[in-house]
Amino acid sequence: MSVVIIGGGQAGFQTAASLRAEGYQDRMVVIGDEAHIPYQRPPLSKGFLLGKQEARHATLRPAAFYETQRIELVSGQRVTAIDRASRKVSLTSGERIEYDTLVLATGTSNRVLPIPGGTLEGVCYLRTLDEAGEIRQRLAAANSVVVIGGGFIGLEVAAAARTLGKSVTVIEAAPRLMARVVAPVVSEYFRSRHSEQGVEILLNAQVTEIRAGEVVLKDGSRRAADLVIVGIGVVANEELAKDAGLAVSNGIAVDQHLRTGDERIYAIGDCAEYPSPFAQARVRLESVQNAVDQAVTVAKAIAGHSVPYESAPWFWTDQFDIRLQVAGLAHEYDQVVTRGDPESRKFSAFYFRNGQLIAVDSINRPADHLAARKLIAARASVSADQARDESVDLKALAK
Repeated sequence: MSVVIIGGGQAGFQTAASLRAEGYQDRMVVIGDEAHIPYQRPPLSKGFLLGKQEARHATLRPAAFYETQRIELVSGQRVTAIDRASRKVSLTSGERIEYDTLVLATGTSNRVLPIPGGTLEGVCYLRTLDEAGEIRQRLAAANSVVVIGGGFIGLEVAAAARTLGKSVTVIEAAPRLMARVVAPVVSEYFRSRHSEQGVEILLNAQVTEIRAGEVVLKDGSRRAADLVIVGIGVVANEELAKDAGLAVSNGIAVDQHLRTGDERIYAIGDCAEYPSPFAQARVRLESVQNAVDQAVTVAKAIAGHSVPYESAPWFWTDQFDIRLQVAGLAHEYDQVVTRGDPESRKFSAFYFRNGQLIAVDSINRPADHLAARKLIAARASVSADQARDESVDLKALAK
C-alpha cells in the first residue's frame, strides 16, 4: 500500500503528519515542486518581510521529522501526469511513482497582471518563499512601492512596506478594499487606518502600463515605483486533475468527503472546490484552517474512518497593529450589524442571511472571534439585536 501526496504545502504536510498520527504504517511520498521542505505561507507577507522572521522560522517541521516518520520528501520536482489506469504519477525527472491512494494538494498560482510592462524587472508577486525573499531584498533598496490589489495579501505587504518607512501606494480596481470578503464598514475601517499610517489608497483605479520607475493609470496619472508588487488573487492548480479526466470548476471538484470522481483520488486545500454547509454552495477556500482540517479529514478517511468535511471556516490578517479575524462565510448576506465602536479600533461586524448568523469579522476583539466560531459551527440562534448589544454574553449563547 502507498499514499502519494502531490503538493508540499500546508495541506500536503498535514495529510502526511495526520496519516502517521492515525496509525498508517505503509509507504508515503510527498512531492513538492519547490526546493524547500514544507513551510508556512502566512508569515511571508508579515514578519518575514519585516525582517522579524527568517526562512527557518517558517518551516513546519525540521528535516529530521520526515526521516523519523518515514515520510519520503521529493522536493524540487513537478508531477507532469497522473495515469489513473496504472495508478502512477510521472515526474519531471522521468521517474514514475505508484500509488494506491492519491491526494491532490496542488494549491494555487498567482493571477498574472496582463498589461504592458507586467514582466519588467522589479515587478513581483508573493506566493512562495523564494518570491518573498526577492521582495524582502528589493524592499531594502526601494523608496517608492506600488501595490496592485487591495485584498489581504496586498494590504499586508503594504503595511509591511510602510512600517519599513517606504512610500506606499495601493491601487485597487474595486470601489473598496477587500470587497470580496468583508462588508463596507470593515473596508472603510482599513482604508482609514492605512491612510492614517501614510499609505495612499486609490480606489476604482486601474493600472494600464508599468514602466521603469513608474506605473501608469487609466486616467493618465502616474505613480513613482521602485518596486511593484502585484496581489490580484490566485487561480487553482487544477491542470493535472483536468488532464487526468477529473472534474474541475473553480478548482478540483470533490464531494463532501473530499473525494474526486475517482474513489482513489482526493483533493484538498486551496485547489479543491467542495460543498460547504456554511455557504449553501460549492466553495474553494484559501486558508490555513481549511487546508489543515481537510487534510485531517482525508487522513482519517484513508485510515478507514471517513466522515464528511464540515469544519466551520475561519481566516485572519495582520496589518499594522490591526488583527482582523473572520469566522464563517459572508456569502449573500442581507444584514450587517456592528458590536463595539470602530472609532475605538475594536469592533466586530456580524453578517446575517435570512435572520441566520453566517459570519463575523472581529477587529482586535479575539473573544468575539472565539465565540463566533462556536456560534457558527453550532448554527446557533443569534438575533441582530443580541449581536450588537455588548451586554449580551456571546460565550453563553455559544453554549
